[in-house]
Amino acid sequence: MTFVVDRWACAESPRIGMMELQPVPESVPRARRWFRRFIAPYRPTCSVDDCVLMLSELVTNAVLYGRSDAEWVVRVECFREGSSLRVEVHNPGFPANVRLRRPDADDAHGRGLLLVDSIAAAWHAGPSHTGGTVVSFVMSDAWPA
Repeated sequence: MTFVVDRWACAESPRIGMMELQPVPESVPRARRWFRRFIAPYRPTCSVDDCVLMLSELVTNAVLYGRSDAEWVVRVECFREGSSLRVEVHNPGFPANVRLRRPDADDAHGRGLLLVDSIAAAWHAGPSHTGGTVVSFVMSDAWPA
């Protein structure tokens, strides 16, 4: 696991932190622990528990659905944009495979993006600047304007 905190990010780069995880199930609780420690000094006014839940779902999906013939990592990037917090999760999967599902009550899986859709102010899936896929969520009013 690698992580970087950009506490003094310049105006051109609103990124405040980044971590890389191995594509294994154990990375999901690592991402949760890292995010809680990382975000605490920023004192966000949004629900950290909601952010951790959404991050957990996105990292789980990245681990499950990321694909590459070469060695790869799951990359998490956090951005402060005005009063909003944006969290991105990158993997080498195919962007077209990301879709919001409406699972039946007895389905054991398929609720991750549905949770993100219901909690976040916005979410996005598409091509990643690192290659592959990025799925992100935005929490508005994460900090006073």
